Amino acid sequence: MKFIGNLREGDRTVDIYLCKQKQSLRSKSGKNYFSMILQDKTGTIDAKIWDLSNGINHFDAMDYIQVEGEVTSYQGSLQLNVRRVRVAAENEYDPADYLPCSRYSINDMYRELMKYMESLENPKMKTLVRSFFIDDKALAKTFSTHSAAKSVHHGFVGGLLEHTLGVVRLCDFYCRQYPILNRDLLLTAAMLHDIGKTKELSAFPENDYTEDGQLLGHIVIGAEMVGEHIRKIPGFPAKTAGELKHCILAHHGELEYGSPKKPALIEAAALNFADNTDAKLETMRELLENNNSDSEWLGYNRLLESNFKRTTPL
Repeated sequence: MKFIGNLREGDRTVDIYLCKQKQSLRSKSGKNYFSMILQDKTGTIDAKIWDLSNGINHFDAMDYIQVEGEVTSYQGSLQLNVRRVRVAAENEYDPADYLPCSRYSINDMYRELMKYMESLENPKMKTLVRSFFIDDKALAKTFSTHSAAKSVHHGFVGGLLEHTLGVVRLCDFYCRQYPILNRDLLLTAAMLHDIGKTKELSAFPENDYTEDGQLLGHIVIGAEMVGEHIRKIPGFPAKTAGELKHCILAHHGELEYGSPKKPALIEAAALNFADNTDAKLETMRELLENNNSDSEWLGYNRLLESNFKRTTPL
């Protein structure tokens, strides 16, 4: 199998890919065609079927399909022009080849996260975190393999765990650098800040927004989940509960970025900085590593709002 990340302009391929998206469209000349996003564990590629008359068997989005086609370039990005399609039999593919995964061991990352949990000094905070990651086995499993986003950053198996651990590491550093920070509050907030994404996004291979995800979003969902768990812990301080939920509600920093509240605590501000740092740098890493162009300038990136350039080697 030739993975999408290894495809180059001019390549011909007869391989099986996951059809992530499929649209039936009409060209300016009035001709019907299919527009698709194909995926494997190395990434995605835009694909088109311009001629629907021959060799195109019926298939749907989320099917594993064998495609025959040629890799071209359109507006600086690779595109696969497909000539033949058929739905693949289950014994023809391994699903693990089609889901993008974290570069790091999920077990190792989870163990490290649990070490941060054990380092908490406040017993109520530790009980709260344990109620998510130890006591609730189903949630722990979902969290370990979930994506952190549909497409922006950490959009892969283990992405939510990797992002959460990255934010916790940064927050732990902030606490050593700025002792004024309440470490237990900040690290608990960091470990739980994106817990709502386990309900905002569906599991792989769909990895799409649920109805609650569309209507509420992960920030509100996460604050509700934390509130539900807190109510089951006798004697959890009401003020601490409010401050913790505030950190979660404010972790995107600005109202226009989806936060219901702007940071009003130093810990909330620190969490916002850590979340933004990990998300933005991962976005840049993925942009640099997934771009097959030899050009130093990679073009304008909407998410970064900049024409992005590779660093010149020393």
